[in-house]
Amino acid sequence: MAKRELPKHVYRQRNGIYFQRRGWPSHKFQAEFGTPEFWKEYADILEGRADKKTVSVRSFQSLVADYRKSPRYKNLKPRTALDYDKYLDFFVSIMGGVNPAKMQRKDVIRLRDTNEDKVYFANYSLRVLRVLMEHCVDLGWRESNPAKGVPELKTQKKEREPWPTELLAAYRASCAMGTRERLVMELCVGTGQRVGDVLDMRWSDIKDGAVFVRQNKTSKELWVPILPELQAALDAAPRHSIFLLTNERGTNRWSYRGASQAVRKVRETIGALDYDIHSWRYNAACELLEAGCGDDLIASVTGQSPTMVLHYTKKIRQRLRAQVAQRKRTEQKQNV
Repeated sequence: MAKRELPKHVYRQRNGIYFQRRGWPSHKFQAEFGTPEFWKEYADILEGRADKKTVSVRSFQSLVADYRKSPRYKNLKPRTALDYDKYLDFFVSIMGGVNPAKMQRKDVIRLRDTNEDKVYFANYSLRVLRVLMEHCVDLGWRESNPAKGVPELKTQKKEREPWPTELLAAYRASCAMGTRERLVMELCVGTGQRVGDVLDMRWSDIKDGAVFVRQNKTSKELWVPILPELQAALDAAPRHSIFLLTNERGTNRWSYRGASQAVRKVRETIGALDYDIHSWRYNAACELLEAGCGDDLIASVTGQSPTMVLHYTKKIRQRLRAQVAQRKRTEQKQNV
């Protein structure tokens, strides 16, 4: 279909035919070009009688609103959606009325580099912008994604490690049984689950000496037997709510922010700032490996993929294998 065949202000995009005129809302035609219905729709647009549901003003505000209604957003895990919301709101606050069709690669790079002093924020905002602009392409507002291929800022990321034995002991000594700080640690170490899944645990999930887990990120269902240390912490825990870990009022689950801040205070006190709340999952995987468990047994508790089991245990695995290798080396020399 050549442009000259289309009436004034009408253009063909990747996913349909649009009415586009400076100062007017963009409108996607519902009827097939050339039909009586199409010409009626065209006349309605010119006379301001177009269906309001099919009209959209091209701006970041309307793009974000449309994205939040899309399956791409609705299929996100709750925790991921909360993370995305922070950056989506950020885009609206700084570019709400800007037409996203005019964004260029240089604008994406400038936005990234403006936050170079906050590397995590800069890189995560780039990831969300990449997804948002892909939705913009899907709407037919533009032909390409300007954020695609823009590299993230390089960081010297320090890999997480399990808490050393002495620091775990110091944490337990600082947090008495019955406190939320103690229970969240015993749950993370004892079950090997992500802190988000631990905060979602309910008393009704405990049955027959085990806790039932349905992981938010993977939707995997696990039945994890309770260790003695965890059972002691559960026995001492108050039951104010249906959740194992509750807010201060005991009316709802403990929030991730609240748990993270409370644990950080303990970490500051005992000098464990290099080890965070997520490192306890590493402790669980490494303790299972040191106990002689194979990767399949470790995964049966943590719910991790084989690749992630290797990632979480690679350092302790290297040490254990190095001990075996050096022992064999010594034995060989003695035999000679």
